[in-house]
Parts: sequence; structure tokens; C-alpha cells
Amino acid sequence: MTSELWITNVNYWVERLGGPDGPGRYRRYALGTLVCFALVEAGLWALWLAQTDIDAPALTSVAVLCVAHVAAQVPLTRAGLRHYLGVGPRPDRLVALYTTVTVAMAVLGWVLLGTGRIDGSVLAPYLVWLLMFYAGPPGLALPRRAGATLVVVVSLCVTGGTVAAGLSGTTLALVIGSAVFMAPFMAMAVRATGWGVRLIEELAAARQTQARLAVAEERLRFGRDLHDVLGRNLAVVALKSELAVQLARRGRPEAVDQMIEVQRIAQDSQREIRSVVRGYRTADLHTELVGARSVLEAAGIACRIEDGPAARLPADIQAALGWVVREATTNVLRHAQSALRCDVSLRTAGPGAVLLAVENDGAPEAEDGAGTGLSGLKERLSELSGTLVTERRPGGVFRLTAHVPWEKSA
Repeated sequence: MTSELWITNVNYWVERLGGPDGPGRYRRYALGTLVCFALVEAGLWALWLAQTDIDAPALTSVAVLCVAHVAAQVPLTRAGLRHYLGVGPRPDRLVALYTTVTVAMAVLGWVLLGTGRIDGSVLAPYLVWLLMFYAGPPGLALPRRAGATLVVVVSLCVTGGTVAAGLSGTTLALVIGSAVFMAPFMAMAVRATGWGVRLIEELAAARQTQARLAVAEERLRFGRDLHDVLGRNLAVVALKSELAVQLARRGRPEAVDQMIEVQRIAQDSQREIRSVVRGYRTADLHTELVGARSVLEAAGIACRIEDGPAARLPADIQAALGWVVREATTNVLRHAQSALRCDVSLRTAGPGAVLLAVENDGAPEAEDGAGTGLSGLKERLSELSGTLVTERRPGGVFRLTAHVPWEKSA
């Protein structure tokens, strides 16, 4: 069975079980299935005792060991599964007890055969069931190599002792076949059951982690959008408020117009924040270019805009480049100490690509241009296989370049 098919089956069980306790229920289901092996073994031993004609002391000895074997198998299976899942210690003592009872049962069978109380046809199923049911729990409770080694050693010992006890012919072939085929099959089947439980629980844990990461990513997106919305607007509000204060001190009536503009920007910010909360907000490239020219010129910064193929770009590329223009304008207003000019150029960059460049002077030497807003822009552009590059040039010139692939429609 391929790993893809295993993953498909695991997904099916997770979806079918559902709920926060789904993996726990699957673990209990798997444990119940493994415990059923002990019940089947108990039924087979009861059938063997009922159909075998031996004296009472021998019958009692076999019955006691059979009960001990079944009784040791159940707690070993439970403890072995817990250890395999990494939630319990390795049950070495239970493995030793279970192995001791198994060997004691085999020795008792050889004694019964050697003393003539049973014949080979009666001993053969006795040893076949013993090896078959023994192999599962140690294969689950121990590491893979150690469990396989123990099962092989016990199988070889039982087979060798059976030959020494005088079993031969077809009955001996049945015992050897059980050691070669049935014991490894049961060991792998039980371990595969434990592996399935672990896979279910790991997948459930991975889904919980994925859900937490999705929430964290959404919080980052929300914070980034708030930064993009408020960054430029707050810079413009601060600029126009300072201008209104200076005009008011001089007794100029234009101060009222500036404060009206501040009020309008604040109202626009409120609407944009509500749009962010609803998740419907996008940046329009044309609107951002017009707004950039307006706020930069209001700050006394000459702005030259070359919009090139802006109107022909797809909506998703326009929205991404609109965020670039908004963030670049915010950075000019916030970080440029004595900016006098800002050039915005949008043009095609060869076949199938568009290039947006924003360049301004007056950039402080200590800034590296790698703020939270630029990190958010890189994430937005990466969704379109685009890139964002910042460059510092001599004379306090800062250049931001966005490159986005663009497949022109026919």
C-alpha cells in the first residue's frame, strides 16, 4: 500500500470521526481491535482444551498458562500502544513476563508430546496459535529492530525445541510455516495498527497547528492593512494640522480650509478602516496616483507621475501596485527629512512584465528602507510572482522598484 493511499485513508477516518475527540475515539477503536486478538486466542485455547483428551493435572497446567498468556497480552498491548504513541514508558517487564509465559507454554507442549500424553497432530495447532498470537504485542511495545529480533529469536527457539521434542512431517511443517509467515505477519499487522493511530493523531495535531497559523496570518494581514490605511493619512493629517496652526497664528482664513481637509481625511480613514474590518478593501492604482500627487504637493514636494500602461493592467496587478504607491508616498512623507521631489514611473519592462519605480530625494542616511510596510508589500507582490527592491543612491536619493509579471490579453 502506497503512502498516498495511507494518507487518503487517514483523512477519511479523521473526517468520519470528526470533533475534538476524534483521534481519541480512533485510538480506543484500534485498542479494542487489538484486544479482540486476545479474546480470539482465549476462544481457541478453550476449543483446544475441550477437544484434547489428557489427564486432569496436564489439563490444569495448560489452562493456567493459557489464562496467564491471555491475561498478560491485554495490558502489554495497551502499554505497548501508549509507548508507541510516545505517551508512556516502554513496558519491558510486561514484555519479559509475556515472553516467559510463551516459552513456558512451548516447553509444556514439548513435555506433553515427549511423555505421550498428546500426539503431533494435537501439538501442531497449539504451537501455531502460540507463535501467532505472541508476535504482535512485542512488535508494538519495543523498537522496530528490537521487537523483530525478539520475535525471531523466540520463533527459532520454539521451532528448534519442537524438532528436538520429536515432531516431524506435516505437523512440523505447520509449526515452521507459522514461525516463518504467521508470526511476522501478526507483528507487522499490530505495528501497522499503531502506526495508523499515530498518523491520525499527528494529522489532527497538524490541522490544529494549521488553524492557529491561519489565525496568526489573518492577524498579520489585518495589522498590515491598518498600517497601510493609517500610515499616509496620519502623515497628511499631521502635515495639514501643522499648516493650519501656522495659518491660524497669522490670522489667515485659509486655516479653516486646512482643518476642513483634516476632517475629510479623518472621515475617509474611518471608512477605510471599516472596509478593512469587513475584508473588502482594495487599493485602486489610479486613485492612489492622484492621491499621491495631491498629498506630496501639499507638503511642498514636486511630484512627477508617469502612469504608462496603468489603465490596461489587470485588476489584481493594479491593486497590488496601488498599495506600493500608497506605502511609498507614506515613506516619503514620514522618513524623507528634506525631500523636494518624488518621481513615480510606471512602464512596461520588456514582454510580459510591468515596472513601477518611485524615487525621491532627502532620504536620511541612517534609514535602510526595510520597514513593516515594505515587508507587507513584498508579501502582496509575491502572490503575483512579483518582487520589490529598495536602493539607496548617493545624495540621499531613495528608489523603490516593484516588478510584476504581466500576461497581456490577446
